[in-house]
Amino acid sequence: MVLQPAQQVTTLSHPPHCSARSSAVMDTSPAPPLLLRPSAPSIDPSAAKAVISKSGGAAASVYDLRREPNIPAPFVWPHAEACPTTAEELGVPVVDVGVLRKGDAAGLRRAVSQVAAACTTHGFFQVSGHGVDEALARAALESASGFFRLSLAEKQRARRVPGTVSGYTSAHADRFASKLPWKETLSFGFQDTGAAPVVVDYFTSTLGEDFEPMGRVYQEYCEKMNELSLTIMELLELSLGVEKRGYYREFFADSSSIMRCNYYPPCPEPERTLGTGPHCDPTALTILLQDDVGGLEVLVDGDWRPVRPVPGAMVINIGDTFMALSNGRYKSCLHRAVVNRRQERRSLAFFLCPRADRVVRPPPTVAAAAASPRRYPDFTWADFMRFTQRHYRADTHTLDAFTQRLSPPPPAQEAA
Repeated sequence: MVLQPAQQVTTLSHPPHCSARSSAVMDTSPAPPLLLRPSAPSIDPSAAKAVISKSGGAAASVYDLRREPNIPAPFVWPHAEACPTTAEELGVPVVDVGVLRKGDAAGLRRAVSQVAAACTTHGFFQVSGHGVDEALARAALESASGFFRLSLAEKQRARRVPGTVSGYTSAHADRFASKLPWKETLSFGFQDTGAAPVVVDYFTSTLGEDFEPMGRVYQEYCEKMNELSLTIMELLELSLGVEKRGYYREFFADSSSIMRCNYYPPCPEPERTLGTGPHCDPTALTILLQDDVGGLEVLVDGDWRPVRPVPGAMVINIGDTFMALSNGRYKSCLHRAVVNRRQERRSLAFFLCPRADRVVRPPPTVAAAAASPRRYPDFTWADFMRFTQRHYRADTHTLDAFTQRLSPPPPAQEAA
């Protein structure tokens, strides 16, 4: 879903050696935070700083990403990864997922065909008819703005512990020392327990009771994302010809998912860095809500092609875990996010994940349909997530590298 701002500003021209990245624009005025406190300006230049740990966990330098005249060395990416965008947009279908509830047989056949075509090529499509209220989506984006404009000291109260997923981080500097992304993130877990509001509890226990309204916004938003993800699983199941109806919905019924709020500040040298580096999502499915600035790009046939924000739609992409569940038939594709000189960008990513101890294996009919019966061995989501958090920086080879780790080659025999 793309939310149109009340005001728009003129799009900046790009350097002559870079292709135009997006013609979309947004209101750069700050959105009010959903906090029980006075409003603050959009990013306090004296406080909104990122602590960059170069090695050993020690804070070696402090950067204010909003005020740096040039990007610091740890944020510079190799040209092969930060190379310019192509002008041609990626042809991503907009699939009406509402047909599953309408009894529209022709519409359902069309939706299934669109999903199958997208997922066998690049794994990206957009959805309409998802039933997510625009007011809730706007509140979720504005809540992200409210959090990221807090002082660094306040945001650090939610700082991520290395090796875990939940918490605040600036540029992932707690994990990496080079090729840092030009962004800040806040991540937290979601489980549909039906009892305790886990997201509300996270915000109040981590940031304090003043953040209960923000927690309630994200509690409701995550519940809607969870419902939508299970609906999309039904479409994926139909498109793959899974014999047992409801297989994937049942598989993810007790999911343990991740919600991530992304903030990309304006960048003085956007052609030399990235908001998010090239990667494949290790999770099963990603639902992306973005503002109208644009910045998501997908690598197709050697070219980085932008995915244009579509008003009212949400972007969906297949992750490595579902690629394993489809026995490799559906693609988890390399993608990235670019930044620009003057416009901040916000996005919300909901990552659908299985329960930690779930064994990931494709349905028998899907495995049998391939020329080779199984492309990936059985694994649990807990083991795969641990691998991506502690041993491997996610890229296009993540699942293959994990598979090799699970099944190391036999030791070489000594010569006679």
